[in-house]
Amino acid sequence: MAVGLRRPSQAVDLNELIRLFPPPPEYFETAYFAPPEEIERKQLARLRERALTAYQVPFFRRRWDDAHWNPRELHSIDDLWRAPQYTIDDIRDSIEKNPPWGDYQGVTPERARLEPMRIFMSGGTTGASRPTFYTQWDREVHAILTARVHFAMGVRPGDVVLNSWLYGTHNGAFGIDEGLYRWLNCVILTTSTGTVTATEKQIELALQYGASSVLATGDYLLRLADVARSMGVDPINDLKLKALATIGDPGPLEATFGRQSLQAYGFHELGWIAVECPARQGLHIFEDAVIIQIVDPDTGEALPDGELGSVCVTEIYKTGSPQFRYNVQDLSFLHPREQCACGSWLRRMAPFAGRGDNMVKLRGINVWPEAIGDVLRSVPDASKDYFVRAVRKGSRDELVASVVTDKSQDHFAAIQQEAERRLRDRLGVAITVEVVKPGALDQLTEIATSPKPKRFRDER
Repeated sequence: MAVGLRRPSQAVDLNELIRLFPPPPEYFETAYFAPPEEIERKQLARLRERALTAYQVPFFRRRWDDAHWNPRELHSIDDLWRAPQYTIDDIRDSIEKNPPWGDYQGVTPERARLEPMRIFMSGGTTGASRPTFYTQWDREVHAILTARVHFAMGVRPGDVVLNSWLYGTHNGAFGIDEGLYRWLNCVILTTSTGTVTATEKQIELALQYGASSVLATGDYLLRLADVARSMGVDPINDLKLKALATIGDPGPLEATFGRQSLQAYGFHELGWIAVECPARQGLHIFEDAVIIQIVDPDTGEALPDGELGSVCVTEIYKTGSPQFRYNVQDLSFLHPREQCACGSWLRRMAPFAGRGDNMVKLRGINVWPEAIGDVLRSVPDASKDYFVRAVRKGSRDELVASVVTDKSQDHFAAIQQEAERRLRDRLGVAITVEVVKPGALDQLTEIATSPKPKRFRDER
């Protein structure tokens, strides 16, 4: 055995882990009902410790020194507002200057000798992947938070569930897999998306094994219901799902499956961090693991409770790559700290309300118009001129990309097919392509009147 090599049981003290971050159902019997003073006392202690470890990471040390901010100045939660925030653009810059991992990671691959580690990517839709290292401790806490969300949704120990999230380089499917397997003792069928396991087959598996849940985006569940009906399967009486998607419009989901659909919130670097309760007065934030602030999307200044702004996250549980005042540019707002009808004093946030920038979350995958443009420009006979629209078609969000060519209309179909194929292969999601003649996009891009051509419009 290699000297210094530690196995999972040696890397993480599971008893200490459970004490600090109770899994379900214990969490919903204890910390979920903690009084405000206990929540904030625990947060401050963990925040101060996390700030000191984050300061050892070059990315944060450089930014904090430049801002003349000392992590030892944290004497209250409000002091966190003085720490500089950062965005995905700063992460991209870090990767570009310090390839391939960037200097924002708290660990490097060599750490894997001391404990098992994982690395996941943001999806690679920006032209360059955004990697994040997770230590064994990070993955265990991440899995517990995921288990909390799905327990709140109605998933229970012993349930058979289909994990229909896409298994790829990103965090989503694996996080659900680990959380439900390790901390809810569920039996998981790793079907992945309909492009991996046909939707008809997923329905057959759900019926054959009495699955209680098909874990996927709301859009995919609605698609699954349509296919089920075409097979003569009633989504309510035959599938009998008891837990629905955490991402999607609850109204159509509840009407289709006859069950309540509770929303949740999370993102690549942290996974799930908040979940709705049946009272539906907002999403309860797991405050033993994260601190959520809402800032002005343009200025980064603090916004009052109830005002829509950009989500700025600080995690207080990791031992690896920190997220310390990370402005993720998702839009939401905070409710005042007050007791919910369910009895919890946890801070609550509103459901995801869009992006502060132009990113689109399409069927669980983050897609940037700029990444679409890069692919379109690689298509033979296509020019560099393009435009992307986000539209709502029926119950699904869709992207429509227009690309310009100077070829005759006889070539349009071939260009469209090749463009759609490349987009699907590169981004992992289907995008409709329209081929147009030169000048057709000028009004949309404002190429003749704007100093910087516009490339995206949200029409949903």
